[in-house]
Amino acid sequence: MVQSTPIDDVKSDLRRDALARRDALSADVRAAAAEAIAAHPFPVAIKPGVVSGFSPMRTEINPLPLMRKLAGAGAKLALPVVAGRGKPLIMRAWNFGDPLARGVWGIRQPTADAPEVVPDILLVPLTVFDRRGHRIGYGAGYYDMTIAKLRALKPIVAIGIAFSVQEVPEVPTTPHDARLDLVLTEREVIDFRRA
Repeated sequence: MVQSTPIDDVKSDLRRDALARRDALSADVRAAAAEAIAAHPFPVAIKPGVVSGFSPMRTEINPLPLMRKLAGAGAKLALPVVAGRGKPLIMRAWNFGDPLARGVWGIRQPTADAPEVVPDILLVPLTVFDRRGHRIGYGAGYYDMTIAKLRALKPIVAIGIAFSVQEVPEVPTTPHDARLDLVLTEREVIDFRRA
C-alpha cells in the first residue's frame, strides 16, 4: 500500500474543496464561462501549429468553444489518449466531426487510427491553480508526465483552462509537477511566462 505524503494530503484537500466550488456552478454559468474564454483574444500565436485540447468530463470547463475558435483561425487540433497508468498521454489528430471512441473513465477520445501528433500548444484541464503557474489535476500525473515529455522534444506552451473559482493562494509542489505557462479563466488571462 502506497503511503500518502503531507503534500499529497494538502493537494487532496485543495482538490476536494475546488471541485465542490466547481460542481456548485450551474450549467448556465459553466457554459457562459466556456464562451467567455473563447471570446478573449488568444494570447499565443497558433499558426501553423497543433493545439491539443481535451474532452471535458463531469463539471470541467468545456474547451470546445475555444478549440472551435482556434480551428477557425487555422490551428490543427488534437485530443489526448491515455496510454496506460504511469505513462504520458498520446495526442492524436482530431477535427470537429471526426468519430470519437470511449476511453478511460468514459472520456471521449480519437479513434486508434487517428495519427499521433506533437502539439505546440497544450490546453490542460485542472482542478486547482495558483498565480505561480502551478496546478493540481486528478492525481494520476498524466499531464505532468506529458508536459515534461513534450518540453523535452520541443518548446511548447502549456495553458490551463479553468473557472476562476478554482484558484487558490498556493499549490504545494514536488519536483515532478510541471508548471503552466498561462491559465485562462472566464475573467482573465494569467500569464506566468514573464514571472
